[in-house]
Amino acid sequence: MNAKFNVWLEEDGNVIMSLWRIRLLAAIDATGSISSAAAQLDVPYRIAWQRLNEMETRLGRQLVVTQTGGRDGGGSQLTPLAQAYIAQFQALSQEINALLQAHLATLLTPPTIS
Repeated sequence: MNAKFNVWLEEDGNVIMSLWRIRLLAAIDATGSISSAAAQLDVPYRIAWQRLNEMETRLGRQLVVTQTGGRDGGGSQLTPLAQAYIAQFQALSQEINALLQAHLATLLTPPTIS
């Protein structure tokens, strides 16, 4: 049995960063394309673009540099800030997962009631 969790950052009820959004950034980094990243995550391009735009707007920082098509084709590259967010969220996720797995047996053991 495994314990599962989800982590996200929000402000005023608006999601800024989440594990799914980090996966989106990682997919953009791996594929070099928002469209390919969306396909990899099995979501419409419009949704991927909206989530990316929401992150950038709420953070007030650019996360992806896009280049429109042309002779050499278009593409998308993560900024160093986006790469840092991926690393931080992955580290946080690993720490939380390790903590949950370490306490899984305790969580499944009924408490003693006196």
